Amino acid sequence: MATPFDGPSTLPYSLPPFREVRLEHHRPAFDAGMAEQRTEVEAIASSPDEPTFENTLVALERTGQLLARVSHVFFTLSSADSTPELHDLEAEVSPLLAAHRDAITLDSRLYARVAAVRASLADRTDLTDEDRRLVERTYTEMTLAGAGLDDAGKERLTAINQELSTLTTTFERNLLEDTNDLAVHVSDEAELAGLDDGAKSAAAAAAADRGLDGWLITLPLYTGHPWLASLTDRGLRARIMEASLVRGRRGNEHDNRDVLLRIVRLRAERAELLGFPNHAAVVTADETAGTPEAVDGLLSSLVGAAARNADDERAVRARVLGHEVESWDWAYATELLRGEQFAADSSALRPYFEADRVLHDGVFHAAGELYGLTFTERPDLHGYNDEVRVFEVRGSDGEEVGLYLLDLYTRDGKRGGAWMNPVVEQSALLGTLPVVVNNLNVAKPAAGSPTLLIQDEVETLFHEFGHALHGLIARTTYPRFSGTNVERDFVEFPSQVNEMWMSWPSVLANYAKHHETGAPLPPELVLGLSDSAGFNEGFATTEYLAAALLDQAWHRLSAASAAAVTSVEDFERQALSDAGIAVEAVPPRYSSTYFAHTFAGGYDAGYYGYIWSEVLDADTVEWFRENGGLDRAAGRRFAERLLGVGGAKDPLEAYRDFRGRDAEVGPLLRRRGLE
Repeated sequence: MATPFDGPSTLPYSLPPFREVRLEHHRPAFDAGMAEQRTEVEAIASSPDEPTFENTLVALERTGQLLARVSHVFFTLSSADSTPELHDLEAEVSPLLAAHRDAITLDSRLYARVAAVRASLADRTDLTDEDRRLVERTYTEMTLAGAGLDDAGKERLTAINQELSTLTTTFERNLLEDTNDLAVHVSDEAELAGLDDGAKSAAAAAAADRGLDGWLITLPLYTGHPWLASLTDRGLRARIMEASLVRGRRGNEHDNRDVLLRIVRLRAERAELLGFPNHAAVVTADETAGTPEAVDGLLSSLVGAAARNADDERAVRARVLGHEVESWDWAYATELLRGEQFAADSSALRPYFEADRVLHDGVFHAAGELYGLTFTERPDLHGYNDEVRVFEVRGSDGEEVGLYLLDLYTRDGKRGGAWMNPVVEQSALLGTLPVVVNNLNVAKPAAGSPTLLIQDEVETLFHEFGHALHGLIARTTYPRFSGTNVERDFVEFPSQVNEMWMSWPSVLANYAKHHETGAPLPPELVLGLSDSAGFNEGFATTEYLAAALLDQAWHRLSAASAAAVTSVEDFERQALSDAGIAVEAVPPRYSSTYFAHTFAGGYDAGYYGYIWSEVLDADTVEWFRENGGLDRAAGRRFAERLLGVGGAKDPLEAYRDFRGRDAEVGPLLRRRGLE
């Protein structure tokens, strides 16, 4: 079957022709893509010529272009615009793709050629630093993947990887279905007291989309809901929190507990097969952290102060409410307290955060001031859904940079959370420029109503756009190093840095204007935003650390220990208690059965990376403050020495090149009130 993936797209920037793609195109394109790459790799592995950098590493980077085209489109759709049929196809092709990757990565002939090139590096004076890193990264990744195992070991490893690919797909599908099923239906408008008209409009539209009367409160990926800060009805708040916490553990067809336990056991078995004590040791061996002990060193150093701060915050909130604070009360009490202390509660801020203005006059404006980028909407170019907007990105001299796609709103076919992913990866070798997409899950208001964001959603947009900038600005030779293709515990660093511009005075003044009157954010609200930095950090740090330590606990199990775990709830409870982070009324940001980051999203044993990267982020924010802030020269240095190198340079070397020294932890401790 001919498919739209058979050749490079003829659209600007090789944007995939989404409107031509049909469900029936994917499987033939996957089959053809895998067959094509197997043929290409076989020619490299079986070559009688002496292994060289050019005929082995560069040749390997050129393989699989058809497979890459279909994969980027398919997994963009399966995460952001899925259907039951697409989910079924994902379950079908995932183990095939895992086996395909293993057939390449575990090929002993290919591994021998890469090892031979690595051994001859000293004799090659003509190779660039990126060339040399390509050799080292390829060798390391193949080694950690099991290329050095004997045939029996490789056979078992391949079987494990195929089963894991199916299980992680199942975990994500179960979570999506259960999250949709658990949306909270409200029939009495009185229960919605505290919500503004925009939020009510979004809830009414969500109900109408499912053929329901009244209002429907759909759940985000994380524990809780942003509207818990506003709803005055304590009973409804409790219903929302209960629905959030019970996902994936209701004993129905979407229950994730057995799936999770099987994932943990297989990952532990695979680690043992590779010669490591546990899965976390395998993961960190290829990250900037190096070892699980280094991760423990950072996380455990923060636990005591974070838990104490959370306990203190809970006591203050109990006084505000006049009763004990449960998990569903925390956000509401926090907003009351924020209003008292800073006059900057969510309801007061939201009218000043209209989505389109935040995007153009905030997010794009900051990128223009720092990096000289311009963003022009291209209504003639189409994404995978009519809600996806496409922007052409150009540099300060008008040069083509890439395309930026934004998919803002929640819908039933989109997984929860927010993320960035590449649709086309930049590569000088392949002659491609980047196309990247940001996904958020903002509730869509009824037609004719403005999209007003809460503060967390504004921050999320700036955060995800930081990933997009990494993908757009990086200029590398090899697709392996394109954009965000860096060590996983470094990937969050550029996105976290970009959050700083949300509240930077000149940026805030440019976009925070009343959606009806155009009036600027009042001085007392500006001051409140500024003064509230560090507010509620005990809660924020504790819920994050609980999730990060839970991720580590599951993945620090040996194969024997993993086999002995039979209750997800008991293990989770004990792990949090042992870590000293079991703070009443502060559940983990993600509990195990809906922890998509670690059981479906590629952050297994790596969720610590957010705070690991935040050490660099907080240190960088101080550098910007010392070097002109929103300044083109400062932005140029950050772009050239960090964003621009993608994965072509060791991340910590790139950071030292930018900062002039290693990062210091002090700025992080001060930011989070943990000194």
